[in-house]
Amino acid sequence: MSIWERLSVQEKVREALGTVTIVNESGHHFGRPYMTAYQLAIKVDRAHPEIAKELKAEVGGAGKGYSLAQYLAHQLSQRIKSGGDDFEIEGAFLSNDDVRRLTYSGPDGEPFDSSLTGTGFDISLFRLRRPHPAG
Repeated sequence: MSIWERLSVQEKVREALGTVTIVNESGHHFGRPYMTAYQLAIKVDRAHPEIAKELKAEVGGAGKGYSLAQYLAHQLSQRIKSGGDDFEIEGAFLSNDDVRRLTYSGPDGEPFDSSLTGTGFDISLFRLRRPHPAG
């Protein structure tokens, strides 16, 4: 059984995406905000540090190598591709054009920079496709 299945990572990702701050409570025609893979990894790690520990990976950042952010982005990308519009999470990209730095507050509160800025790779974004019913 994979780490994804054994640790119920999809449910933990859904939970993290469900906590995204909604600034416009009445809704907006753009829909829910997206989170970068780094933001998602930070939220997941704060609530469930056992995932990164099991992967033997850090949350992410420049110079960190394999990371929780990479793992989540890859797993979600594969599931979005195979699930299409029926998958509960959707993805998008933020262009890397003219982006010099994205700095995040890590799970420990310390700042770290994205390793993707200034590269040929776009920045993965994720959000819940539709609000998950309470319960």
